[in-house]
Amino acid sequence: FDPLTGLPNRAQLQEHTLHSLALARRNRESMALMMLDLDHFKDINDSLGHSVGDGLLCELAKRLRHGLREDDIVARLGGDEFIFVLQRAESKDAAEVARKLMELIDQPFRVGTHDLKVTASIGIALYPADGADMETLLQRADAAMYQVKHAGRHDFRFFTAAMQQRAARHLQLVNALRYALERDQMQVVYQPQ
Repeated sequence: FDPLTGLPNRAQLQEHTLHSLALARRNRESMALMMLDLDHFKDINDSLGHSVGDGLLCELAKRLRHGLREDDIVARLGGDEFIFVLQRAESKDAAEVARKLMELIDQPFRVGTHDLKVTASIGIALYPADGADMETLLQRADAAMYQVKHAGRHDFRFFTAAMQQRAARHLQLVNALRYALERDQMQVVYQPQ
């Protein structure tokens, strides 16, 4: 268990997810893996201190547990990242849980003498459509979550193949530029106007 929040840690998450994937495979059911990240959490730590940030994470963990169905699990990966495994969940079920979690997070948090208002970004990947193993589903939920952050935060989004293509193209372009710089293959060309 995570020592700060008491939520399952990465090892327990992996064990639970492998079991959930095996059940979903055997019963030919869907499941959802969601990744939640608080928006601008670093600002809280930087301005109010880590003890306030830790207090916020503990209060958030309590709320997140109450926002889930009985068979679902929430785990803390570290920092302000939380992973949810929703068994027997289609896209509409995952969207409903994401909306419920957003509503729970929208309510102000009281940490010591501070009233804090925070938002979150959530990425969702579905089994089997988006991946057949935990690593792939995590990576795709993460890609969807970063699309939310890039689009302005405080929302949820499902993974799409276009996200994967953009990420692959970006990685390819960044690597090509790095190699070009190392090999001194870049030059400045300009035209006065």
